[in-house]
Amino acid sequence: MKSLLLLKVGHTFEHIAAQRGDYDVWFRERLGVSEEVLQVVHVDRGEPLPERLDYAGIVVSGSSAMVTDREPWSVATAAYLREAVQRAVPILGVCYGHQLLADALGGEVADNPLGRQAGTVRAQLTAAAAVDPLFAGLPEQITVQVSHRQSVLRLPEHATALASHAGDPHQAYRVGELAWGVQFHPEFDGWTARAYIAARREIFVGEGRDPEALMAAVEDSDHGARVLARFARMVT
Repeated sequence: MKSLLLLKVGHTFEHIAAQRGDYDVWFRERLGVSEEVLQVVHVDRGEPLPERLDYAGIVVSGSSAMVTDREPWSVATAAYLREAVQRAVPILGVCYGHQLLADALGGEVADNPLGRQAGTVRAQLTAAAAVDPLFAGLPEQITVQVSHRQSVLRLPEHATALASHAGDPHQAYRVGELAWGVQFHPEFDGWTARAYIAARREIFVGEGRDPEALMAAVEDSDHGARVLARFARMVT
């Protein structure tokens, strides 16, 4: 079996990692693959991108960094993703990965004009999602967790929109047949979403928002996990 590549471009808060592990643990569990199958590269910590591209698929994690900062590791990862798309390697970009993939392919990424998005949202699937390999069979409205400040403001040319919600019109898209971006966090559960809001409590208060209300509104759902598991089954 070919391995899956996780490009880890960020890390969770230390106190969350102490309780639940870091992104690689969450992705591995929800992809449903073993440590032997999932190769993890800590890109933002200076680990080099693999020279090879013969992976079953590539997953790009979220990050507290901003795509528009153009960090050298981020620019290099964008070029790597462009080549992977050209070689028809399946890709799933998550949050930062979703934004980076769009940016790499000619879309536009910037601060979300509606502000920071956090907690649980209900995203409306498009008609195209009904026949998409990752989204077909899901409800027309999916319940997912989000945590981000920047968004994809303009999709790459020829991208297919798959999901949207009031706070972010580009919640999910596909480019070609094998490259997907999801702004939501399919690796998050309700506990994780609440923990992220609590960790940024002072930021939300400073923005005039009620973190307690945000946490109270969080709902558990398996919709995101189903998308991740489908990606793993499709490519492995």
